[in-house]
Amino acid sequence: MAFGDILEMVGDLGKFQAIHIALLSIPTSFIACNSLLQNFVAAVPDHRCRVQLGGEDSRYLNVTEEFLRVFLPMDREGKPDKCRMYTSPQWHLLGTNETQGNGSQPDTQACTDGWVYDHSQFTSTIVTEWDLVCDRKSLKRMVQSIYMAGLLIGASVLGRLADKYGRRTLLLWSHFVIAVSGTCGAFSSSFPLFCFWRFLTGVGVSGAISNCLPLAIEWTPIRFRTLVSMCGSFCYTLGQLLLAGIAYGIKDWHWLQLSVSVPCVVFFVYSWWLSESARWLIVNGKEHIALKQLKRVAKINGREAEGERLTVEILKTSVKNDQFTAKKQSVFDLVRTPIMRRITCCMMVVWFSTSFAYYGVSIDLQGFGVDIYLIQLIFGAVDIPAKIVAFLTLRLIGRRFTQATSLTLAGSTVLTNAIIPKDLQTVRTSLAAFGKGCLAAAFTCCYLYGTELYPTSHEEKSQQIEE
Repeated sequence: MAFGDILEMVGDLGKFQAIHIALLSIPTSFIACNSLLQNFVAAVPDHRCRVQLGGEDSRYLNVTEEFLRVFLPMDREGKPDKCRMYTSPQWHLLGTNETQGNGSQPDTQACTDGWVYDHSQFTSTIVTEWDLVCDRKSLKRMVQSIYMAGLLIGASVLGRLADKYGRRTLLLWSHFVIAVSGTCGAFSSSFPLFCFWRFLTGVGVSGAISNCLPLAIEWTPIRFRTLVSMCGSFCYTLGQLLLAGIAYGIKDWHWLQLSVSVPCVVFFVYSWWLSESARWLIVNGKEHIALKQLKRVAKINGREAEGERLTVEILKTSVKNDQFTAKKQSVFDLVRTPIMRRITCCMMVVWFSTSFAYYGVSIDLQGFGVDIYLIQLIFGAVDIPAKIVAFLTLRLIGRRFTQATSLTLAGSTVLTNAIIPKDLQTVRTSLAAFGKGCLAAAFTCCYLYGTELYPTSHEEKSQQIEE
């Protein structure tokens, strides 16, 4: 008896699977919030040099635009320079409409007394907290790079640990890490400490991503995997919409980060109810635990009688010809044979191109010159029709067509957007939104491909070759 037959016996898509998939999909929404949080916690409000008269203890003057001409260079539109100030006051500019004095250019210098920020849109961000502007603006981008480094390390390490210790164990650990590091990051007392906590958050998010979908899929038959994958994908879209609403209501970055981290405590608690993958348990010689889990599933699905007929011997028979029980597996098995090398290289290129373009479009939303909350909402909403089309093509045409078409359309859109003048904001935003939808479809297909091209058992591989 194959494992697929065992799963069908206890209920391959019953009440247990519905609850299991729902509980695993909900955290995906907050994973999206954490991944795109940079748009709001690191938003750059309008700013200018702080103007002071007298000593260091003198009170900041809430000067008028006319008075600012004396201390700050003005652009052609009459707006003060964001990063430079005159070395000495230019009193002759007071009461005039000139942007600079006649003759030679007055000497300027970097802001000496810090910056003044416009708090009308954001009460506080990490940019205003640690003055990540002008000469320090690269530090703002570094935060997201550090978070991505956490994702990379997490994917490299936690994926292998999940194969060794189980999907559920690593999922519990990941939820715990996200909750703790996110909460600590919200109360960071220094910029380096904030970067450290964001790195750990990235590690935890990577662990959650790499275990939520496999744990859901390994409890469902192959014919329902597209549907299961789409459930998690739509929850990610919901997270993008949710982030826009939360950020609009919470303008302080401390509380915003805390609000998307604390729910992981709830996910950590209820994840103890989740069942470990029976496939993983059997492949790793833990048939007795797998039998207990399968009987539990049968009871929840109303097939208790069928579950009682299962024995350890039946489970051992189900993996008798399993390739994965023949020898200890390692990462080198991904490139050991020509077929595996081709699959692995193709998947690496697809994942890199999809992720690089997706986060490149999704992270720096302020660059579009549109209200940041509106653009976040649009970029989230556009995923819905894109993923519905992807779901239909995945079911009716196939994975390869969906993957290739979505990446081609996304790449063409991004390249076209790069040559459109920046003053055509509506056109640029519309194209970017379309490209974002194509990338969302490509992401969905990537996850599905990753679980199907690297099967758990020889039985699955045989079924996929036949299909």
